[in-house]
Amino acid sequence: MLLIFLFAAVGFAQTPLDDAYQALRAKDYDRAVAGFRDASAAAPDRADIRKDLGYTLLKIGDAVAARDQFAEALRLDPDDQHLALEYAFLCYETKEPTEARRIFARLGKQGSQTAAEAFENVDRPLRDGIARWQQALTQEPGNFSAHEELAKLAEQRDERALAAEHYELAWRLRPARRDLLLDLARVVADPDRAMAALLAASRGGEPRVAESARVLLPDRYPYVYEFERALDFDPTNDELRRELAYLHLEMGNRPAAEQHFSVLPERAPAPPDTPQPELLDRPTPSPDARFMAERSLEKGYMQDAARYLRSAYESDPSDYGVVLKLAQTYNLLKNDREALRWFELARKSPDTFTAKEATEAFRNLAPGVRRLRTTVWAFPMISTRWRDTFAYAQAKTELRLPGIRPYLSLRFIGDVRGPIRSLVGSGPQYLSERSVIIAAGMALPTWKGATVWFEAGRAVSYQGGATQSDLRGGLSFAKAVNRRRLFAETTDDALFVSRFNRDTIVYSQNRVGWTLSDGLQVYWNVNGTADLKREYWANTAETGPGVRWGYAAVQFSVNFLRGVYLLNAGNPYRPNYNDIRIGVWYAFTR
Repeated sequence: MLLIFLFAAVGFAQTPLDDAYQALRAKDYDRAVAGFRDASAAAPDRADIRKDLGYTLLKIGDAVAARDQFAEALRLDPDDQHLALEYAFLCYETKEPTEARRIFARLGKQGSQTAAEAFENVDRPLRDGIARWQQALTQEPGNFSAHEELAKLAEQRDERALAAEHYELAWRLRPARRDLLLDLARVVADPDRAMAALLAASRGGEPRVAESARVLLPDRYPYVYEFERALDFDPTNDELRRELAYLHLEMGNRPAAEQHFSVLPERAPAPPDTPQPELLDRPTPSPDARFMAERSLEKGYMQDAARYLRSAYESDPSDYGVVLKLAQTYNLLKNDREALRWFELARKSPDTFTAKEATEAFRNLAPGVRRLRTTVWAFPMISTRWRDTFAYAQAKTELRLPGIRPYLSLRFIGDVRGPIRSLVGSGPQYLSERSVIIAAGMALPTWKGATVWFEAGRAVSYQGGATQSDLRGGLSFAKAVNRRRLFAETTDDALFVSRFNRDTIVYSQNRVGWTLSDGLQVYWNVNGTADLKREYWANTAETGPGVRWGYAAVQFSVNFLRGVYLLNAGNPYRPNYNDIRIGVWYAFTR
């Protein structure tokens, strides 16, 4: 009776994840990737789905996309050391050695011998190179190349103070190499010194470097004291000094302006009322910013990359490759709302590959960003034991807040047959609740496959219209493991329902099976149920074969079960039973 409701209405859910695993076993990797993306959109807090998506992307050779999925999975499950190690190796392989080194170092300190060895393999060349260039500088302190190479190696080794020191020394030796000021601003710890270096680089010198520096400056005109600090840093920068002199004129500080004009090669200032374009307009960004963005991405400086990419987009809004890369960069920066906006723009690309990749990323990201998310599922089922058809469904709209998910829910639980009489004539009994349940509830974000939830509402009988309060909630856990064509999965719940004599029911459904082809799976069921009130109907064990097939959100299943009641006090039925259950599962999330 109610056992069927418990199995079907709470957790007996087949999702797009099933189709992804089926496709994976069938080596249909494109369909598997699509299924995993749909599943991660429906359950954005599940790290295991992100991991499986990453491994599938590796199978099709997309190491960068796999790395990004591992990064997201690691954010969701930072304690997964095996995942962290895989991510670190991928970072190294995809030209992010700095991030790889950081993770290897952390895992090595936590006792991972593999990570310690990998760290040593990455760190030793950097360490030896730094020592070699430092030795060279003791013999020739004015060696520009030695300072530059030492700075680069120190930056890769996260020795930012050392990198800043030698970037600045290299620039002092060759002031024309103003791109070194960008490197200095990136690694220096003092924000005022970083601002001074950027401001100095943005005035004078090579136009490409100046424009790149302007992209990194704040979205405002610099203050007087910032100009003065930049001049202290770069006193020979005539363009910087001239702009500061005009700024003093605009502010009515003529003595300060004349002091700066007095040391310039060209002494005659323009009239004070002459408009100065440099003060009024920011320059148009150059397409060269794209090169600087690529360089920043290679070194793992995501904030810098985002600024350069914005500059490149402003220079050429029709470059959808830049738009897509900007969206991906914001995604890596965990700024999902901004990423979603740029993915939406990249979907309009005339290039099929770019548009497809942006569309997949948009669909994958959108459900996790939206404040409101609606999930609908339905599970009609036929049971030969009860010679009845049952239907269970729910529509749930949740508000995604940090650390909690309040929601509104509408459930339907019913059957076709209606009341029956037991074998011993104990009176009519209903096989389902035959109700619509309107409720409000809240759930915690899923953590390692587990979710805690609770809701309160009213159950309205669709046969007579009677209503009563309905409180329910509990702990749910789901996990799936796949090894080639073999798979195993479990769904476990502890459920409190006030209308069942305020009972708490614990049940577990487990399947072990084999994937054949075209989404077809055969498996063996092992199910168990128990409760605190020790009701006969809530203490059973079942086992038997099953088969299921389907695609994406639709799954068909047939299960042949042999069951036994574990408690028989007050049980009006035979202790053993057979049942064939035929069901269709459908679900979607918007």
